[in-house]
Amino acid sequence: MASVVIAGGGQAGFQVAASLRQAGFDGAVTIVSEEARLAYQRPPLSKTYIKTDAAFDSLLLRPESFYEKNEIQFRGGERVTAIDRAAATVTLSTGEALAYDHLVLATGAANRSLPVAGADLPGVYQLRSAEDAEALRAGVHAASRIAIVGGGFIGLEVAAAVRTLGKDVVLVEAADRLMGRAVSRQVSAFFLDRHREMGTDVRLSTPLQAITGTKRAGGVTVAGGETIPADIVLIAAGVKPNDQLARAAGLATDNGILVDGFMTTADPKIFAIGDCAAFDSPFADARVRLESVQNAVDQAKLVAARIMGTASEPYRSVPWFWSDQGPFKLQIVGLTAGADHVELAKLGDEGKLIAYCFKGDRLLGIETVNRPGEHMLGRRILGQDLKVAREDVAHHAFDLKAHVARLAEAAQ
Repeated sequence: MASVVIAGGGQAGFQVAASLRQAGFDGAVTIVSEEARLAYQRPPLSKTYIKTDAAFDSLLLRPESFYEKNEIQFRGGERVTAIDRAAATVTLSTGEALAYDHLVLATGAANRSLPVAGADLPGVYQLRSAEDAEALRAGVHAASRIAIVGGGFIGLEVAAAVRTLGKDVVLVEAADRLMGRAVSRQVSAFFLDRHREMGTDVRLSTPLQAITGTKRAGGVTVAGGETIPADIVLIAAGVKPNDQLARAAGLATDNGILVDGFMTTADPKIFAIGDCAAFDSPFADARVRLESVQNAVDQAKLVAARIMGTASEPYRSVPWFWSDQGPFKLQIVGLTAGADHVELAKLGDEGKLIAYCFKGDRLLGIETVNRPGEHMLGRRILGQDLKVAREDVAHHAFDLKAHVARLAEAAQ
């Protein structure tokens, strides 16, 4: 009987197991998770979870009974330490060896550490796991002033969340804009204004030099020598893929584990999915590694289908992302970082935004704020390769919904 071992107990790893059982796979399915807790949602950690007293169980993807009913063995608090590709076995942190017919690497990513003085002081936090969020929640509750290092999604989401608790927040970002690797300059500027209006002291082009304090963190020192006092410090400086296990097994890596269109590594028995996988996308000019729930789920479903022998088309899911920052919901469809022209829709509403991002004449994607309808239309446009031209969206009266309806009617 075939066996599947899944290294990683997050969203991607869980979805492989669930999809296999849903498809009728009757072999052994084992999830090996470094975290002892059952698979859970991570997006709420930087938003509602840190500012409320929500119980951990509210985050669970499925209760323990789901694993029992579906005969999924969840080995929490353990990890895969080595892969023997010739023997088709993995070694666990307990020393036990597990045989596999298929191995799925869903090892995720880890927070980047900053090589600065004071980074290991009490009162310095990172945010990746539920345990991290619970520690940060306790720290936020006791603090009056919080320093956040990093102006990406996590840093901004936490800033907005703790501002609702009445805490003073200063956010320092080394780059000259917020979310620089994820959104257009126009959307960066929109959120800079909104966060400052919410009361966050945002400092751009301000690299961190050190975290001050002796027995615990007391603030941050930034380029130029200014010291900014704070009761606690959150480091939100991005992540790096957990690809060490694959590399040690002789699998190719380059900012992630290299896979083909079916998420298969150079070893046909081994797949990689989610935050740790680097792949070619029809929506990008170069190999990409995506950190999103959508990507994790869709790649997991594809791998389950591949194991079942039912996957015939390579991965081409439309990438989409979201970020809740206070009352503003940012939604992105497509990979817009390479845009050389951005056309902003004229909505007459300061709390909403639509940004059409082009590279030449090609629509790379659409960034929206509090406009879920246009976001959903954007998914349809990219998924069906519908034509949206720069000259169309430049018109003041352009209506995306009507435009898509016309395209659909013409295609019939």
